[in-house]
Amino acid sequence: MKNKFVRMLLVVVFALPAAALAQAGNTEPALPSAPSAANTAATTAATPDPNAAGGVRIGTINIEQAIFASNEGQRDFEALSKKLEPKQTELKTQNDEVENLKKQLNTQSDKLTEESRNSLVKQIEQKQKALERAVQDARDDAQGQQNEIAQRILQKMAPVIVKYAGDKGFGAILDTSNPWPQGPVLWAAPSVDITRAVVDAYNVQSGVPAPAKPAAKPATSGTVTKPAPATSKPTTAANKPQTNTQSSPK
Repeated sequence: MKNKFVRMLLVVVFALPAAALAQAGNTEPALPSAPSAANTAATTAATPDPNAAGGVRIGTINIEQAIFASNEGQRDFEALSKKLEPKQTELKTQNDEVENLKKQLNTQSDKLTEESRNSLVKQIEQKQKALERAVQDARDDAQGQQNEIAQRILQKMAPVIVKYAGDKGFGAILDTSNPWPQGPVLWAAPSVDITRAVVDAYNVQSGVPAPAKPAAKPATSGTVTKPAPATSKPTTAANKPQTNTQSSPK
């Protein structure tokens, strides 16, 4: 999903001079809505284009991808997802209850007295409204916590973007988080995208390790052996950690 927060973040990141961005850790960029998960593009910056207007080298970056693709982003958003699981389970239970009552009304409507039917309808309406309020409250809370994570990462990533762009001789960096016409870039070659390079540089600076890869399944031989009878209950397998698809820092 595309969200407003990226457009607002870009105003903060690129409307300020480089000197101000070097102190971005002390700024408070506005974040009106939650971020969403996105796949990273494994591209690198190209060599300067001698045909660029005025000799200015222009690059692109997907801020949304950079935040979520960083080791810190993957770690913190995965932790938030696990934190919100109990609330999701609670909402599902409430929703199932409402659906069961609706089913009861549909299947037994002709068998109920008018008073019983009206009572059931009222009960469904009350529970439906309560569910809608709970879903909205949960959504707002999740968005707020997502924004806090994104804001914190952006504040530390902004100086990395500025430094990388300066070191590589870029005169301008454009955001591609939103496709044109919602975003400012009509078209850009993948070769000018610095998202991957910035993520790699930020991972080195943050010191946050990449998410662990799941253990590889043991290879099976051609001979199938009959398993011995179980003598105890098997242990529950742990949740698989998220696979890291990032390349090593350049």
